[in-house]
Amino acid sequence: MAEPKTKYDRQLRIWGEQGQSALEKASICLLNCGPTGSETLKNLVLGGVGSITVIDGSKVELGDLGNNFMVDESCVGQSKAKCVCTFLQELNDAVKAKFIEEYPEALVDSNPSFFSQFTLVVATQLAEDSMVKLDKICREANVLLIFARSYGLTGFVRNSVKEHAVIESKPDHFLDDLRLNNPWPELKRFAESIDLKVADPVAHKHTPYVVILVKMAEEWAKAHGGALPSTRDEKKEFKELLKAGMVAIDEDNYREAIEASFKVFAPRGISSDLLQIIHDSCSEVDSNSSDFWVMVAALKEFIVNEGGGEAPLEGSIPDMTSSTELYVNLQKIYLAKAEADFLVIQQRVKSILKRIGRDPDSISKTMIKSFCKNARKLKVCRYRLIEDEFSNPAVPEVQKYLTDEEYSVAMGFYILLRAVDRFSANYNSFPGQFEGEMDEDISRLKTAVVGLLNDLGCNGSTVTEDLINEMCRFGASELHAVAAFIGGIASQEVIKVLYISIPRTQCQHFTGYDGAVDLLQVKSFITSFSGSGLYIVESRVGMQMQRVLVMFKLCDIIDV
Repeated sequence: MAEPKTKYDRQLRIWGEQGQSALEKASICLLNCGPTGSETLKNLVLGGVGSITVIDGSKVELGDLGNNFMVDESCVGQSKAKCVCTFLQELNDAVKAKFIEEYPEALVDSNPSFFSQFTLVVATQLAEDSMVKLDKICREANVLLIFARSYGLTGFVRNSVKEHAVIESKPDHFLDDLRLNNPWPELKRFAESIDLKVADPVAHKHTPYVVILVKMAEEWAKAHGGALPSTRDEKKEFKELLKAGMVAIDEDNYREAIEASFKVFAPRGISSDLLQIIHDSCSEVDSNSSDFWVMVAALKEFIVNEGGGEAPLEGSIPDMTSSTELYVNLQKIYLAKAEADFLVIQQRVKSILKRIGRDPDSISKTMIKSFCKNARKLKVCRYRLIEDEFSNPAVPEVQKYLTDEEYSVAMGFYILLRAVDRFSANYNSFPGQFEGEMDEDISRLKTAVVGLLNDLGCNGSTVTEDLINEMCRFGASELHAVAAFIGGIASQEVIKVLYISIPRTQCQHFTGYDGAVDLLQVKSFITSFSGSGLYIVESRVGMQMQRVLVMFKLCDIIDV
């Protein structure tokens, strides 16, 4: 067997050893191993997840051979859970695999404590009532939960976690932590030791822009009662002072200083997002608090005391025009400050752990160091209960997008994905599932849609007949192309929540109808996908809901 570092080389480059370790320690439970569930688990098994448990009470039928690559002709009549589990085990013999031949819905009702043994549950192809029950069970047991479902050319992926704390959020755009607007004593002394009016032109053009800005900001503050540039005119004047310091037109360091001058104008202290986190009620820790909130409590103390209103320094500096000697010295100053901040935080973490009756060394040095490095970028994701989403949507938003020409398809499929479960509960089958009943099923589904919209408070709203007809045409089938796509998304979400990265906080909408790409913010908690189509994923970041729909063509996958 290949060594793990060789076997997982490519993914280690993405999420590192910490992420891979989290994946290898995870115990995943899959409910229903049709094509959607099998494709989800396949990706995780290949990635090196620790163990899997497959729950499915059905037998392999001939129809399964056309959409599930994890079974073959020899499996017909046998336990689907056993056959899929055997195939997945062959993909990666380092993964522990077992199966239970039982219907997930029955297990949810009869043995809710069963799920507490897992790190994460991937629930596929569950109806609405089972989703609501399982969501409550997993939240009470603090088990991560991801729903996935494919339905013809539609489907959904939905994260449901009570709370997900993210240390390495990796935002696309974030200011370098240089503290140009609030330099600490060592950085000030280093800047003061350098003469910006040095006669040597080579030395002048190789002074780091960090030094230039720190010295110029200090001079400005002395002349303006301690205040830095704040108005548009003051900022313009400050840039003119930087330009005046140039002695030659080819001085890249001064051009860099002018371009980075906005970092001097940035407000001091921590962001509103971080302020909200450190003042969260969970920052008042006890023996049951997570490691994340213990470190947040230490961070809160640091900001008030040693930090002087600032988070711990990250310790890295960007590339810049500079002599090697000055750059290396500057780098050492930033690293030394970051290390000093880390040591203070580490000591505070140990003190807090001791105070709440836990082992002072239970949080590793590596974890605390990563926390300090990313302290400015912390995120806390809190997801709404499935039951709340279903029973208490934002009615104005739903009505708005049902009538919006651009987004009515997305909202229509979301409503239909819920309406087919009502249909099934009433008629013991899904619309279009049996030949010869299409016209009657269309009428029944239309009635179910009207009833659902009325129950949601959207009286008078409707879904187009074209979408209703399309939903009936699907016949609740699981198409492999759509199932594989949804499985890929679901497995990505699993890795994100295990790796303590940011899971999907946006809605993405794919449509083969118009080939458009759009973004939409919606306050109601929508979650769905359609290959013909639509895929929406949602969450709550902090206390603010964010929704985004993205639409694009699926011509390479589906003929529409």
